[in-house]
Amino acid sequence: MSEATPREAGELEDHLGYRFRDRALLENALQHSSYANERDDVASNERLEFLGDSILGLAVAHALYEAHPDWNEGDLTLALQNLVDAKSLAKLAERWELGSYLRLGRTEQQSKGGQKPGILADAVEAVLGAIYLDGGLEPVAGLVREVIRDRLEPGAAPTRRDPKTRLQEWVMAQTGNFPTYSCVGDSEVEGDEQRFTVEVHVEGESWGEGVGRSKRLAERAAASAALERVDRAIAEGRDLEASR
Repeated sequence: MSEATPREAGELEDHLGYRFRDRALLENALQHSSYANERDDVASNERLEFLGDSILGLAVAHALYEAHPDWNEGDLTLALQNLVDAKSLAKLAERWELGSYLRLGRTEQQSKGGQKPGILADAVEAVLGAIYLDGGLEPVAGLVREVIRDRLEPGAAPTRRDPKTRLQEWVMAQTGNFPTYSCVGDSEVEGDEQRFTVEVHVEGESWGEGVGRSKRLAERAAASAALERVDRAIAEGRDLEASR
């Protein structure tokens, strides 16, 4: 269905498995700032997004804490970060077909804003914020548990460390120094999924490049690129000097 004619918000309740008592909250959660900016007396979903971000973190943290009494703080933290990052939330939005329900401004409609991971991730948080205001923490927690069910199974392995941490640990062990990151490109286009280009350097040498909607995401992508080189070195038993 065209983004210019979004689906009725009520249909989304079937995907969520939750019925709103106050449908206006759900409507608000689906109103992107670009839509609100083109209309008088229309509120964007940004306040709900702010609330939903915190509620999501609490619900996921509680579920992980109860499900994995053998995991330490580091294991729980990494799993939490992995489950609430923009990529994971965008996948959840696709599962809910959320993009087809969003109210977007003309520019975002033309640029397929309903398919942009950043917009989708923000909308997921806004919807969760709306559910919390409508029904409290319990329905949010139930929905979250269903979504991350596989990560709550007994015996589930802890999440692998994030790319920047893995790279930092290896470089520190090899050199005693930290890898450094530099922004080498900025499209200056708000919402551009490839706005920033970042390089990561080890001992002054570029080891990887990444792009992302934010500098943080671009740094993670650069670290992932560098880790491919690191993983080859580890597999071959080489140290930093031999890896150059």
